[in-house]
Amino acid sequence: MVSIAVNEGRKNVAMLGIGAYRPERIVSNADVCEVLDSTPEWIFERTGIRNRRWISGDETLRSMSAAAGERAITNSGIDRTKISALILATSSWLKLTPHGAPSVAFDLGMNGIPAFDLTSGCGGFGYALGVAADLIRAGSAEYVLVIGAETMTVGLDPTDRGTAMIFGDGAGAVVVGPSDVNGISPTVWGSDGESAEAISQDVNFFDYMDRAERLQGTDPEVEPVGRMALRMEGPRVFRWAAVTLPRALSTALEVSGVAKEDIEVFVPHQANARINELMKKNLGLADDIPMANDIENTGNTSAASIPLAMEEMLVTGKAKGGQLALLLGFGAGLSYAGQVVTLPPKPIEPSF
Repeated sequence: MVSIAVNEGRKNVAMLGIGAYRPERIVSNADVCEVLDSTPEWIFERTGIRNRRWISGDETLRSMSAAAGERAITNSGIDRTKISALILATSSWLKLTPHGAPSVAFDLGMNGIPAFDLTSGCGGFGYALGVAADLIRAGSAEYVLVIGAETMTVGLDPTDRGTAMIFGDGAGAVVVGPSDVNGISPTVWGSDGESAEAISQDVNFFDYMDRAERLQGTDPEVEPVGRMALRMEGPRVFRWAAVTLPRALSTALEVSGVAKEDIEVFVPHQANARINELMKKNLGLADDIPMANDIENTGNTSAASIPLAMEEMLVTGKAKGGQLALLLGFGAGLSYAGQVVTLPPKPIEPSF
Protein backbone atom coordinates (compact mmCIF):
# COMPACT_ATOMS: atom_id res chain seq x y z
CA MET A 1 0.00 0.00 0.00
CA VAL A 2 1.31 3.46 -0.97
CA SER A 3 2.18 5.66 1.99
CA ILE A 4 1.13 9.32 1.71
CA ALA A 5 3.50 11.84 3.23
CA VAL A 6 2.54 13.72 6.40
CA ASN A 7 3.77 17.20 7.37
CA GLU A 8 5.79 17.52 10.54
CA GLY A 9 4.69 20.49 12.59
CA ARG A 10 5.79 22.32 15.71
CA LYS A 11 4.00 21.73 19.00
CA ASN A 12 4.84 25.05 20.62
CA VAL A 13 3.73 28.31 18.98
CA ALA A 14 3.49 31.92 20.10
CA MET A 15 2.87 35.48 18.95
CA LEU A 16 6.32 36.78 18.09
CA GLY A 17 5.52 40.36 17.13
CA ILE A 18 2.60 42.77 17.00
CA GLY A 19 1.77 45.81 14.88
CA ALA A 20 -1.18 48.14 14.49
CA TYR A 21 -2.54 51.02 12.48
CA ARG A 22 -4.96 53.63 13.84
CA PRO A 23 -6.65 56.07 11.45
CA GLU A 24 -5.58 59.68 11.79
CA ARG A 25 -9.09 61.09 12.23
CA ILE A 26 -10.30 61.21 15.84
CA VAL A 27 -14.08 61.48 16.24
CA SER A 28 -15.38 62.53 19.65
CA ASN A 29 -18.77 61.83 21.19
CA ALA A 30 -19.63 65.46 20.56
CA ASP A 31 -18.85 64.99 16.87
CA VAL A 32 -21.12 61.94 16.70
CA CYS A 33 -23.91 63.85 18.42
CA GLU A 34 -23.94 66.46 15.67
CA VAL A 35 -25.95 63.86 13.71
CA LEU A 36 -27.02 61.33 16.31
CA ASP A 37 -29.82 62.15 18.77
CA SER A 38 -27.80 61.64 21.95
CA THR A 39 -25.34 63.33 24.31
CA PRO A 40 -21.60 62.74 24.86
CA GLU A 41 -22.24 61.90 28.51
CA TRP A 42 -24.93 59.33 27.73
CA ILE A 43 -22.70 57.62 25.17
CA PHE A 44 -19.78 57.34 27.60
CA GLU A 45 -22.01 56.10 30.42
CA ARG A 46 -23.54 53.35 28.29
CA THR A 47 -20.47 52.24 26.32
CA GLY A 48 -17.28 53.58 27.90
CA ILE A 49 -16.39 55.33 24.63
CA ARG A 50 -15.12 58.94 24.49
CA ASN A 51 -13.52 58.92 21.03
CA ARG A 52 -13.14 56.60 18.07
CA ARG A 53 -10.94 56.53 14.94
CA TRP A 54 -12.54 56.79 11.50
CA ILE A 55 -10.76 56.47 8.16
CA SER A 56 -10.29 59.58 6.07
CA GLY A 57 -8.35 60.69 3.02
CA ASP A 58 -6.67 57.77 1.28
CA GLU A 59 -6.95 55.36 4.23
CA THR A 60 -8.62 52.07 3.31
CA LEU A 61 -8.98 48.63 4.82
CA ARG A 62 -6.26 47.46 2.44
CA SER A 63 -3.80 50.21 3.35
CA MET A 64 -4.41 49.79 7.09
CA SER A 65 -3.98 46.02 6.86
CA ALA A 66 -0.67 46.38 5.05
CA ALA A 67 0.57 49.02 7.51
CA ALA A 68 -0.31 46.90 10.56
CA GLY A 69 1.19 43.81 8.94
CA GLU A 70 4.41 45.64 8.08
CA ARG A 71 4.81 46.79 11.68
CA ALA A 72 4.13 43.30 13.02
CA ILE A 73 6.80 41.82 10.74
CA THR A 74 9.30 44.53 11.75
CA ASN A 75 8.55 44.09 15.46
CA SER A 76 8.85 40.30 15.24
CA GLY A 77 12.32 40.36 13.69
CA ILE A 78 11.26 37.52 11.36
CA ASP A 79 12.39 37.69 7.75
CA ARG A 80 9.25 38.08 5.65
CA THR A 81 10.45 35.35 3.30
CA LYS A 82 9.82 32.87 6.12
CA ILE A 83 6.15 33.85 6.44
CA SER A 84 4.26 31.13 4.64
CA ALA A 85 0.62 32.18 5.05
CA LEU A 86 -1.51 35.29 5.66
CA ILE A 87 -4.95 35.32 7.29
CA LEU A 88 -7.05 38.48 7.07
CA ALA A 89 -9.82 38.53 9.66
CA THR A 90 -12.42 41.05 8.50
CA SER A 91 -16.12 41.55 7.90
CA SER A 92 -15.81 44.81 6.00
CA TRP A 93 -13.79 43.99 2.89
CA LEU A 94 -16.11 45.36 0.22
CA LYS A 95 -15.74 42.61 -2.39
CA LEU A 96 -16.55 38.92 -2.30
CA THR A 97 -14.21 38.50 -5.28
CA PRO A 98 -11.34 39.11 -5.14
CA HIS A 99 -11.01 38.62 -1.40
CA GLY A 100 -8.62 40.89 0.43
CA ALA A 101 -5.76 38.79 1.76
CA PRO A 102 -3.94 38.17 -1.56
CA SER A 103 -3.84 41.92 -2.29
CA VAL A 104 -2.50 42.64 1.21
CA ALA A 105 0.14 39.92 0.80
CA PHE A 106 1.19 41.53 -2.49
CA ASP A 107 1.43 44.95 -0.83
CA LEU A 108 3.68 43.43 1.83
CA GLY A 109 6.05 41.95 -0.73
CA MET A 110 4.86 38.38 -0.12
CA ASN A 111 3.01 37.71 -3.34
CA GLY A 112 2.43 34.01 -3.95
CA ILE A 113 1.91 32.77 -0.39
CA PRO A 114 -1.44 31.25 0.61
CA ALA A 115 -3.62 34.16 1.74
CA PHE A 116 -7.26 34.03 2.70
CA ASP A 117 -9.98 36.03 4.43
CA LEU A 118 -11.71 34.79 7.54
CA THR A 119 -15.09 36.27 8.45
CA SER A 120 -16.38 35.74 11.97
CA GLY A 121 -17.38 39.22 13.08
CA CYS A 122 -15.87 40.56 16.26
CA GLY A 123 -14.57 37.12 17.14
CA GLY A 124 -12.59 37.01 13.91
CA PHE A 125 -9.14 37.64 15.38
CA GLY A 126 -9.56 34.79 17.87
CA TYR A 127 -10.67 32.46 15.08
CA ALA A 128 -7.73 33.51 12.89
CA LEU A 129 -5.24 33.14 15.73
CA GLY A 130 -6.49 29.61 16.41
CA VAL A 131 -6.30 28.66 12.75
CA ALA A 132 -2.79 30.11 12.45
CA ALA A 133 -1.54 28.22 15.50
CA ASP A 134 -3.02 24.96 14.21
CA LEU A 135 -1.52 25.48 10.75
CA ILE A 136 1.92 25.65 12.33
CA ARG A 137 1.25 22.72 14.65
CA ALA A 138 0.13 20.65 11.66
CA GLY A 139 3.20 21.58 9.62
CA SER A 140 1.18 23.43 6.97
CA ALA A 141 3.03 26.69 7.65
CA GLU A 142 6.16 27.84 9.47
CA TYR A 143 5.17 31.42 10.25
CA VAL A 144 1.74 33.00 9.76
CA LEU A 145 0.81 36.68 9.62
CA VAL A 146 -2.61 37.24 11.20
CA ILE A 147 -4.31 40.57 10.53
CA GLY A 148 -7.55 41.80 12.04
CA ALA A 149 -8.78 44.85 10.15
CA GLU A 150 -12.08 46.67 9.81
CA THR A 151 -13.57 49.79 8.28
CA MET A 152 -16.82 49.59 10.22
CA THR A 153 -17.78 53.13 9.27
CA VAL A 154 -18.26 52.14 5.63
CA GLY A 155 -21.52 50.43 6.60
CA LEU A 156 -22.55 52.74 9.44
CA ASP A 157 -25.83 54.63 9.65
CA PRO A 158 -24.87 57.82 11.55
CA THR A 159 -28.45 58.22 12.81
CA ASP A 160 -28.78 54.71 14.29
CA ARG A 161 -28.60 54.90 18.10
CA GLY A 162 -27.76 51.20 18.28
CA THR A 163 -24.53 51.37 16.25
CA ALA A 164 -23.44 54.88 15.20
CA MET A 165 -21.78 55.73 18.50
CA ILE A 166 -20.03 52.39 18.94
CA PHE A 167 -17.92 51.49 15.94
CA GLY A 168 -14.53 52.64 14.71
CA ASP A 169 -11.89 51.65 12.16
CA GLY A 170 -8.41 50.19 12.53
CA ALA A 171 -6.09 47.24 12.02
CA GLY A 172 -3.92 45.05 14.22
CA ALA A 173 -1.60 42.19 13.27
CA VAL A 174 0.59 39.53 14.84
CA VAL A 175 3.25 37.20 13.51
CA VAL A 176 2.66 33.67 14.81
CA GLY A 177 5.47 31.15 14.74
CA PRO A 178 7.29 28.30 16.50
CA SER A 179 8.48 28.90 20.04
CA ASP A 180 10.55 27.08 22.67
CA VAL A 181 7.63 27.33 25.09
CA ASN A 182 4.00 27.20 24.01
CA GLY A 183 2.37 30.64 24.01
CA ILE A 184 -1.08 29.97 22.53
CA SER A 185 -3.54 27.60 24.17
CA PRO A 186 -6.13 25.53 22.29
CA THR A 187 -8.93 27.77 21.05
CA VAL A 188 -12.31 27.66 22.73
CA TRP A 189 -14.88 28.75 20.18
CA GLY A 190 -18.50 28.41 19.22
CA SER A 191 -21.54 30.07 17.67
CA ASP A 192 -25.29 30.50 18.07
CA GLY A 193 -26.91 30.59 14.65
CA GLU A 194 -30.35 30.69 16.22
CA SER A 195 -29.60 34.25 17.37
CA ALA A 196 -27.40 35.22 14.42
CA GLU A 197 -29.74 37.94 13.12
CA ALA A 198 -29.22 39.95 16.32
CA ILE A 199 -26.26 41.56 14.52
CA SER A 200 -26.74 41.85 10.79
CA GLN A 201 -26.73 43.98 7.67
CA ASP A 202 -30.15 45.50 7.09
CA VAL A 203 -30.15 44.46 3.41
CA ASN A 204 -29.76 40.89 2.22
CA PHE A 205 -27.15 40.77 -0.58
CA PHE A 206 -29.31 38.70 -2.91
CA ASP A 207 -32.40 40.82 -2.30
CA TYR A 208 -30.26 43.89 -2.90
CA MET A 209 -29.05 42.61 -6.27
CA ASP A 210 -32.50 41.41 -7.31
CA ARG A 211 -34.11 44.75 -6.50
CA ALA A 212 -31.25 46.66 -8.11
CA GLU A 213 -31.85 44.80 -11.38
CA ARG A 214 -35.57 45.55 -11.22
CA LEU A 215 -34.84 49.21 -10.58
CA GLN A 216 -33.24 49.66 -13.99
CA GLY A 217 -36.31 51.32 -15.42
CA THR A 218 -38.42 48.16 -15.52
CA ASP A 219 -40.41 48.44 -12.29
CA PRO A 220 -41.21 51.98 -11.14
CA GLU A 221 -43.09 50.71 -8.06
CA VAL A 222 -39.96 49.24 -6.47
CA GLU A 223 -38.47 51.58 -3.86
CA PRO A 224 -34.71 52.20 -3.90
CA VAL A 225 -32.83 49.91 -1.57
CA GLY A 226 -30.63 52.60 -0.08
CA ARG A 227 -27.32 52.13 1.66
CA MET A 228 -26.62 48.85 3.45
CA ALA A 229 -25.99 49.41 7.15
CA LEU A 230 -25.18 47.31 10.19
CA ARG A 231 -27.99 46.85 12.72
CA MET A 232 -27.76 45.40 16.20
CA GLU A 233 -30.34 44.29 18.74
CA GLY A 234 -28.40 45.44 21.79
CA PRO A 235 -30.54 43.86 24.56
CA ARG A 236 -30.63 40.50 22.74
CA VAL A 237 -26.85 40.50 22.27
CA PHE A 238 -26.34 41.49 25.90
CA ARG A 239 -28.48 38.57 27.12
CA TRP A 240 -26.55 36.14 24.90
CA ALA A 241 -23.24 37.52 26.16
CA ALA A 242 -24.30 37.26 29.81
CA VAL A 243 -25.03 33.55 29.45
CA THR A 244 -22.41 32.43 26.93
CA LEU A 245 -19.26 34.38 27.65
CA PRO A 246 -18.65 33.46 31.31
CA ARG A 247 -18.81 29.81 30.32
CA ALA A 248 -16.45 30.42 27.40
CA LEU A 249 -13.93 32.17 29.64
CA SER A 250 -14.01 29.37 32.20
CA THR A 251 -13.56 26.76 29.49
CA ALA A 252 -10.66 28.68 27.94
CA LEU A 253 -8.88 28.62 31.28
CA GLU A 254 -9.67 24.93 31.76
CA VAL A 255 -8.30 23.76 28.41
CA SER A 256 -5.22 25.98 28.74
CA GLY A 257 -4.11 24.24 31.94
CA VAL A 258 -3.63 27.68 33.53
CA ALA A 259 -5.33 28.68 36.77
CA LYS A 260 -7.17 31.98 36.84
CA GLU A 261 -4.78 33.10 39.59
CA ASP A 262 -1.97 32.86 37.03
CA ILE A 263 -3.64 35.23 34.55
CA GLU A 264 -1.79 38.56 34.50
CA VAL A 265 -3.73 40.49 31.82
CA PHE A 266 -7.32 40.35 30.56
CA VAL A 267 -7.93 41.38 26.93
CA PRO A 268 -11.60 41.04 25.98
CA HIS A 269 -13.08 42.28 22.73
CA GLN A 270 -13.67 46.01 22.98
CA ALA A 271 -17.44 46.00 22.54
CA ASN A 272 -18.63 47.68 25.70
CA ALA A 273 -16.71 48.71 28.80
CA ARG A 274 -19.61 47.73 31.08
CA ILE A 275 -19.78 44.20 29.67
CA ASN A 276 -16.03 43.80 30.08
CA GLU A 277 -16.08 44.93 33.71
CA LEU A 278 -18.92 42.50 34.38
CA MET A 279 -17.02 39.60 32.76
CA LYS A 280 -13.91 40.32 34.80
CA LYS A 281 -15.93 40.40 38.01
CA ASN A 282 -17.93 37.25 37.25
CA LEU A 283 -14.78 35.33 36.33
CA GLY A 284 -13.29 36.24 39.69
CA LEU A 285 -10.14 37.89 38.35
CA ALA A 286 -8.31 40.04 40.87
CA ASP A 287 -9.15 43.74 40.86
CA ASP A 288 -5.54 44.72 40.19
CA ILE A 289 -5.22 42.63 37.01
CA PRO A 290 -4.89 45.04 34.07
CA MET A 291 -7.79 44.89 31.63
CA ALA A 292 -7.77 46.32 28.13
CA ASN A 293 -9.76 49.53 27.76
CA ASP A 294 -8.79 50.59 24.25
CA ILE A 295 -12.49 51.11 23.54
CA GLU A 296 -12.38 54.47 25.34
CA ASN A 297 -10.49 56.17 22.53
CA THR A 298 -10.71 53.66 19.66
CA GLY A 299 -14.29 52.39 19.80
CA ASN A 300 -15.39 48.92 18.75
CA THR A 301 -13.24 47.87 15.81
CA SER A 302 -14.67 44.35 15.51
CA ALA A 303 -11.99 41.85 14.39
CA ALA A 304 -9.26 44.48 14.91
CA SER A 305 -10.11 45.24 18.54
CA ILE A 306 -8.08 42.58 20.36
CA PRO A 307 -4.76 43.13 18.55
CA LEU A 308 -5.26 46.91 18.82
CA ALA A 309 -5.96 46.56 22.55
CA MET A 310 -2.92 44.33 23.10
CA GLU A 311 -0.71 46.78 21.25
CA GLU A 312 -2.03 49.73 23.29
CA MET A 313 -1.38 47.93 26.58
CA LEU A 314 2.17 46.98 25.56
CA VAL A 315 3.04 50.45 24.26
CA THR A 316 1.70 52.27 27.33
CA GLY A 317 3.22 49.85 29.81
CA LYS A 318 -0.09 48.54 31.16
CA ALA A 319 1.14 45.08 30.14
CA LYS A 320 4.50 43.51 29.38
CA GLY A 321 5.65 41.07 26.76
CA GLY A 322 5.62 37.49 27.99
CA GLN A 323 2.80 37.98 30.49
CA LEU A 324 -0.06 35.49 30.53
CA ALA A 325 -3.18 37.00 29.01
CA LEU A 326 -6.74 35.77 28.62
CA LEU A 327 -8.29 36.77 25.28
CA LEU A 328 -11.96 36.60 24.29
CA GLY A 329 -13.55 37.88 21.10
CA PHE A 330 -17.32 37.80 20.55
CA GLY A 331 -19.97 39.29 18.33
CA ALA A 332 -21.69 38.68 14.99
CA GLY A 333 -22.67 35.12 14.30
CA LEU A 334 -23.29 35.13 17.21
CA SER A 335 -19.77 33.76 17.64
CA TYR A 336 -16.97 33.75 20.17
CA ALA A 337 -13.34 32.60 20.40
CA GLY A 338 -10.96 32.67 23.33
CA GLN A 339 -7.40 31.66 24.20
CA VAL A 340 -4.80 31.98 26.91
CA VAL A 341 -1.63 33.43 25.39
CA THR A 342 1.72 34.91 26.25
CA LEU A 343 1.81 38.49 25.05
CA PRO A 344 4.26 39.37 22.26
CA PRO A 345 7.18 41.71 22.97
CA LYS A 346 6.58 45.45 23.25
CA PRO A 347 6.53 46.96 19.75
CA ILE A 348 9.65 48.75 18.62
CA GLU A 349 7.53 50.52 16.03
CA PRO A 350 4.22 51.46 17.74
CA SER A 351 1.08 52.80 16.10
CA PHE A 352 0.98 56.00 18.19
